[in-house]
Amino acid sequence: MAYWLVKSEPFKYSWDEFVKDKRTLWDGVRNYAARNNLRAMKKDDLVFFYHSNEGLEIIGIAKVVKEYYPDPTSTEDAWLVVDLAPVRKLKNPVGLAQIKANPALTQMALIRLGRLSVQPVTTEEWNEVLLMAGEK
Repeated sequence: MAYWLVKSEPFKYSWDEFVKDKRTLWDGVRNYAARNNLRAMKKDDLVFFYHSNEGLEIIGIAKVVKEYYPDPTSTEDAWLVVDLAPVRKLKNPVGLAQIKANPALTQMALIRLGRLSVQPVTTEEWNEVLLMAGEK
């Protein structure tokens, strides 16, 4: 299993909306690195759901329920989507400032590649964020 992080601006698509929908396709990705990350996602991989621009926090955990396929919102074949489903909201959201202050997370893509909307998360980073969220 691999771990990932996806970003969404809460005013466009929030965690609460995601939970209400029960499942969504992760569309609109128009960056090749992020697209390659979508392509690498496998069914049952776990995904941090991050509120960007507003909130700036990892708020919940989702899972990949369908591997990549063509993005129906694009006329170009290059773009892909995956389907995600919510797993649970974190006990305590983990903010960007907390992540930046944690020496164990200095190499996390969220810090190094801040603008990338779909990012890999290492097992060590995943576990550290869960610890910070009061999940372990």
